[in-house]
Amino acid sequence: MQVVTASSSGLHNVFVYGSLLADEVVTVLLQRVPRSRPAILHDFHRFSIKGRVYPAILPVDKKSVTGKVLMDVTTPELDILDTFEDVEYERRSVLVNILDNSDRVEAQTYVWRNANDPDLYGEWDFEDWKKKHMDDFVKMTIGFVEELEQPESKPRVETYESFFPQDRSDPTSS
Repeated sequence: MQVVTASSSGLHNVFVYGSLLADEVVTVLLQRVPRSRPAILHDFHRFSIKGRVYPAILPVDKKSVTGKVLMDVTTPELDILDTFEDVEYERRSVLVNILDNSDRVEAQTYVWRNANDPDLYGEWDFEDWKKKHMDDFVKMTIGFVEELEQPESKPRVETYESFFPQDRSDPTSS
């Protein structure tokens, strides 16, 4: 098994596990789709969030999250992802296993800031999200990117909340 670390060339690996699994969302944000590899992050769990259509991950022993690693993300692109993930997440360095070989890769990922959030529940499902929410999420992301170009742009959470109506009492609405 080989451990591959991020290069010093200003390029980054980013483990994605939610809406960023969709090439359509990545294209809107980065104006390209970086090369990617299927991967798994051990000892984390992907939760649904009441009132949100996107997931959160937190460390949970003996659980794992499947996703993919976006390879060779530039520092300006990572800055865009940081802005997109906004204040709800913190970016952390993690080791992920590439699924089609035995490499372990150092990658950045976005972990939910509030480890005790009562709005986290169950398991978030990408295929279900694609059917129910992807088209609207892509439209919201286009609005977010357009907003970024304004002198006083709104944070992503505010853009999201203005685009998706909030019903925090019904966990099945997300």
